[in-house]
Amino acid sequence: MTPIRLLPAVLWMIGALLSFSTMAVAIRELSRVLGILEILALRSGLGLVVLCAIALARPKLRQSIRTRHIWLHLMRNGVHFAAQVAWATSLTLLPLATVFSLEFTMPAWTALMAAMFLHERLTQSRIGAVILGFIGVLVIIRPGLQTFQPAALLTLAAAFGYGITLTATKRLTATDSTFAIVFWMNAMQLPMNLVGSDFASFAKLGAAQIVPIIGLGIAGLSSHYCLSNAFRAGEATVVVPIDFLRIPLIALVGWWLYAEPLDVYVFAGAALIVSGILWNLRAETRKPAPLPAATA
Repeated sequence: MTPIRLLPAVLWMIGALLSFSTMAVAIRELSRVLGILEILALRSGLGLVVLCAIALARPKLRQSIRTRHIWLHLMRNGVHFAAQVAWATSLTLLPLATVFSLEFTMPAWTALMAAMFLHERLTQSRIGAVILGFIGVLVIIRPGLQTFQPAALLTLAAAFGYGITLTATKRLTATDSTFAIVFWMNAMQLPMNLVGSDFASFAKLGAAQIVPIIGLGIAGLSSHYCLSNAFRAGEATVVVPIDFLRIPLIALVGWWLYAEPLDVYVFAGAALIVSGILWNLRAETRKPAPLPAATA
């Protein structure tokens, strides 16, 4: 890619990196007065308000909300709801860099899920990414040692759930629009969060929580919007390596705001996980493109 064509992808990825970091900090700050379900209810509610406003302004988007696979949406969002609860809870229990590093095992889980349910082939590079991801996890959580933190299993469970969610999303993209997928995600997960929420806790919100609430609402939508546009603007070989900057960025944020130590084991394990993903990414992009039917 030329520098001129590369610039939009880099700028969109910077927006995604800042959005993910903002959301993590907002969740941790709001957890001082709200439970995880209440925080996620706020996120879904704010997102739904914005999406409905956009749909009212654009009639074509309203029509795209219709779906023939409502049960697949329900399954996807049920799993995504559980994964979000696990991920958000881990943000309050673990250093931010540890959470983000373990979250990058999601591509390995997705590869396994796609092989099982979408009948995609497990290539040598995909298997290598799974193995390196597993070794990286062991380096980060160090089971059996005094430094092992059981809460790390929550992050792994969240990454596994996200892997299932991505597999279902890939299935849905064949028939449903991106707007419909995001709309049903917020519409279905809002009541899921409200069912277990303590409505009295919302009365604890004060002026100190205004900025985190705004950050949560904006970052909840802008993170996925920026990431999607980054993939549209640039190739995966450009976008994915930039996404890995989330780990050192959130480590610096955790060190700056919460005095979290910069753990060398977290960075070593993250390097192994990232290496596996880059290996698979390189192998996938070097595959020859399929010939058109007429040529074949």
